[in-house]
Amino acid sequence: MSEPVVIDTLGLACPIPIIRLAVAMDDAEPGALFEVLSDDEGAKVDIPVWCRMKRQEYLGRTDRERGWAFLVRKAV
Repeated sequence: MSEPVVIDTLGLACPIPIIRLAVAMDDAEPGALFEVLSDDEGAKVDIPVWCRMKRQEYLGRTDRERGWAFLVRKAV
């Protein structure tokens, strides 16, 4: 598995994590991995829902010392 592109949105509120993920995915090839770092509570719901709506692959969330890391694979 290739290393994910890290999108650091720590300290930024909704909708910035989703916007930055969407922009990063625009030019990426299918199969590209992205790790979104966020400490916004809303991201725990927003990122999985956005992935379902946009038909992207949500791979899960891990707790970090500050916030969470969300792993997403570009499917289409």
